[in-house]
Order: sequence, then C-alpha cells, then structure tokens
Amino acid sequence: MSVKRWLLVAASFAATLSVSAWILWTGWAVGGAPPVIPLAAHGLAFVAVLAEILTRAVKIKWSAAALRIPLRLGTSLRVCLGGDFGAAITPARSGAEPARFVVLSDAGVASAGAVLILFTELFLEMTSLGVLCVILAIVFQGSGTIVRLMTGLVGGYATFVLSIGVVGVLLARRNAHGPPPAWARMVGLHAGRWRTIQRSLRSLREHIGALRHARPLPLIAAFCSSMVHVSFRLAVLPIIALAMSPSLPLAKLVLWPLILLYGGAVAPAPGGGGAVEYAFKLAFADVMSPAVLGGALAWWRFYTFYLYVVFGAVAAGGTALRAVQQRAHGRLHQRSGANN
Repeated sequence: MSVKRWLLVAASFAATLSVSAWILWTGWAVGGAPPVIPLAAHGLAFVAVLAEILTRAVKIKWSAAALRIPLRLGTSLRVCLGGDFGAAITPARSGAEPARFVVLSDAGVASAGAVLILFTELFLEMTSLGVLCVILAIVFQGSGTIVRLMTGLVGGYATFVLSIGVVGVLLARRNAHGPPPAWARMVGLHAGRWRTIQRSLRSLREHIGALRHARPLPLIAAFCSSMVHVSFRLAVLPIIALAMSPSLPLAKLVLWPLILLYGGAVAPAPGGGGAVEYAFKLAFADVMSPAVLGGALAWWRFYTFYLYVVFGAVAAGGTALRAVQQRAHGRLHQRSGANN
C-alpha cells in the first residue's frame, strides 16, 4: 500500500487505541481495579476464537464442496484470516473480499470458481444472520428495545442484501442482454453503463444457476457451520464480562456484540477508528460499572479484533496487502473478468 494509506491505517488504529485508553482511564479514575479476568476466562475466550475461525473455515470448505470445487481446509483457513487482515486495514472492511479472492486464486482455484465460492459464502452468511436474529429475538423476547434494534439493524441488513440478490436475479433473467430498457434510460443508464451492468447480471445468473445445482448436504453443513461460527463469536463477551461481574444481563452481552460487530463493519475508518469502542461504552454504561466496562471492552476487542489482525498478518498478510494494492489499481476486477 502507499504511504498515504498506511498513514490512514496508523491514524485510525491510534484513534481506536486512544478511545479504549480513555474508557479504561475513566474507570480507574473513579477507583476502579485493573482490567483483570481469571486465567480460565482467557482460556475459554481463546478457545472460542479458535473455534470461530475453524468453523468459518469449514463453512468455506463445505461451500466449495457443495459447488464441486476441491478446496483444502488449510486454504480455507488462509482465506478467512487473509480476509480478516484485509478488512482490518481498509475503510469499511472493503479489503476483505479482494484478499480472500487472491488467496483462493493463489491456491489454484479458477477466478470463476473463487467468485462463486465467495458468493455462496456471503449468501449463507446473510441467511444464517437472518435466522439467528429470529432465534435470538425469541430467546430474549423480554429484552425490549435491544431486541428490536438487533432485529432492525442486523436482520434488516441481511434482508436488504438478500433482497438485492433477488432483484438482481429477476433482472438477470430478463435484462442480461439487449439494449437498456426504458426505465434504465430514465434513470440515466446509457448504453455503456448498461453493458457493464449486464456483464454483472450475466455473472450473477451463472452464480445463481450453479448455486441452484449445488449438492444439498454440503450446503446444509456449510449453513450450520455459519450459524456455529457466529455463535462462537458472540460467546466471547459473555465469557469475559461474566467472569468480571456475574450479575450482568446475558441478553445485552449477546445482542449488543451482534449489533456492534456487524454494524461496525460500515465504519469508514480502518478498524473502526474508535467508533466501535465508543458505541460499546454507550451500550453498556447503564449495566456495567466504569471499571468493568473498561476491562470488558479492552479484552473483548483484543479477542474479536486485534487477535484476528495478528493471526491474519501471520497467515496471509502479504497476500492481503497484494490484494489491496491490486484493488487500488483496478487490476483485481480485470483479472477476474479476463478469466471468466
């Protein structure tokens, strides 16, 4: 990446650490204790992280198996971690998919196959999020506003993405060839832009066609893996916070991380720029003491963000950086299009 981009990453991470330090300091200033949790809680949180990464890798492997694309579990692990690193150093996690695509390509997966695997994985992610939101809304139905917020934000996001896919499929069936229809011309889509959209529609139609003919058992296994890996990620905060204060309400410890993790993905700064930390403070200020809040935040971010950055850098940092660089110069799209 360029020096300017690295400066942006450094500034964003500095802001993130500064907000965390400020929240920790405010807890100590009122006589709080250092953010210490039992060693057993650290062990459980670390196991939850490893289990989340492994089940996410299994999801990608089963997604590929459903599409009859051979993929090793080790490659799936690198896809996950490379995507995590690419997401962490780019605004709004925009480097995640390019990094995952390059890892798959380097492993010998054809460009069309790599795109299809990532498309299937995203479809399963959105579907499992929608289902999980329904389950959590039933389990924690007495939690009031936070359930509605979770359902509206995360469930709405998943529904929105899936709805776009449905609209895209309908368009792909009718408008993948030929001149722009009247409604497209009315909104300013001239012939050149419409041809670009048509190429995307034809690609989408091929992907949906392949997904329709996917093997059902591996697809079900991939969906179940998606549910499990999200559950492991949501387990981290309850493990940490309940070890510090056993009386905390479980519903908020489960539902708020879901909102913060997926809502924070739209933050324009790499790593969130402190937005996730500040939102965490607002979410838990009324249920956690200042000392507990600062400690819970520090360890939760360590196990759900910083540890992933380290793992990603070790497993596929160079590949992720190359993907981000290719994306910045527009070569990744050209590479994909040339092989389709």
